[in-house]
Amino acid sequence: MSDGLRKTAITPATHTAPPAKFSHGVRKGSVLQVAGQVGFLPAAEGQAPTPAGPTLREQTLQTLANVRTVLEEGGARWEDVVMVRVYLTDTGHFAEFNRIYDAYFADLEGPPSARTTVYVGLPAGLLVEIDALAVLG
Repeated sequence: MSDGLRKTAITPATHTAPPAKFSHGVRKGSVLQVAGQVGFLPAAEGQAPTPAGPTLREQTLQTLANVRTVLEEGGARWEDVVMVRVYLTDTGHFAEFNRIYDAYFADLEGPPSARTTVYVGLPAGLLVEIDALAVLG
């Protein structure tokens, strides 16, 4: 198997260990899948994960930063992302989330990625989770 087809786990130093057997990101060839990220602040070794704050804005911005960190660690940028999946805990947050999301990507070069938004249950205190699929060329 060539190195370009080897599956490689992506684990940024700023991310705590996942709570189960999965990787924060996986790259295989030109495909990079970022696992669902939440709005946890970067944590020191052995420190419990802490949400960026109680608001949707705080958690969304930190979640996007966490996704970006995995993308960059895997050699990608937001411009390489072809699909974003958003998981919200409250249907009432949809419009506010869109405003935050649009402002975050206001300066993105090229067309935006595709996006799906669904409503889910997350651990207490968490409002949003985001994953992304990037294709590098």
